[in-house]
Amino acid sequence: MGLAVVVSAAVVYWRDGQARFLEILFGDVGLFIDVLPKVLAACLIAAFVAVLMPREVVLRWVGAESGFMGIVIATLAGAICPGGPITIFPVAAAFVAIGADTGATVAFITSWTLLGYARVLVWELPFFGGEFVIWRIVIALPLPIVAGIAARMMVSLVARRRRNEAG
Repeated sequence: MGLAVVVSAAVVYWRDGQARFLEILFGDVGLFIDVLPKVLAACLIAAFVAVLMPREVVLRWVGAESGFMGIVIATLAGAICPGGPITIFPVAAAFVAIGADTGATVAFITSWTLLGYARVLVWELPFFGGEFVIWRIVIALPLPIVAGIAARMMVSLVARRRRNEAG
C-alpha cells in the first residue's frame, strides 16, 4: 500500500503539478482527521464488547459448538446491527477474540453486508422501491447462512489436514 501511495503521489505531482498534488494531500489529511475519531470509537466499542460480553454466552450462542443455530443467530445479528464497516469489523473481531467461530463471524459480516437494515432504509428503498427490495432480500436471505456453513466446513477441512500432516 505504501508503494502504491508513493507511486500515485509521484504520478499526480508529475502529471498535474504541485497545486493539484497539495489539494489532494490536504483533502486526504482532512479525511483522515475526520475518520480517525470514528475508528478510535469503533475500536473502543469493540474492546468494551469483548470485555462486557461473557465468553460463555458467546461460545454458547455463536461458538464452534453452537451448530446451525449459531449461524442463524449471527445472521440475524448482522442484519440488525447499525453502522458502517468502521464499526462492524472491529465488533466482529471482538467476537472472534472472545470465542465466536469463523462460520458465525462470516455469517455476521455477510448478513450485515447483504441484509443490513440501514442500507435498505437509506439507500435501497428510496432508489429502487419496495418490490425490488423485497425480492433482493428474499434472494439474499440464505446467502449469509450458506457462507457461514461453508466457512465452518473450510475451517474444519483445514484443521483435519493439519492434524493428518502432524500425526
